Amino acid sequence: MRHEPIVTANAAAATTGIVFVACRILVGLFPELMFNVAQSWFHGIGFSRFDSSNLTVSSLVLGLVSSVLTVWVIAYLFAQFYNYFLKNK
Repeated sequence: MRHEPIVTANAAAATTGIVFVACRILVGLFPELMFNVAQSWFHGIGFSRFDSSNLTVSSLVLGLVSSVLTVWVIAYLFAQFYNYFLKNK
């Protein structure tokens, strides 16, 4: 099954955007729980506590745009490599 690179990248970027916004909402609603989840994902790296004053619109937009663009590029490259390796197996 061949991947269309732009379709794959668009799907991954849209998914990332939805997950990013959902995570941001959860951090605002349940900061302690989300802090504990983040701490467990990063194997105990010492984070400072979440500060709800950091939940600004500008930080939301910056995080959303940068994460969606990064994932779009990664997914596009993934699809290109996938197709290359599929063709040359």
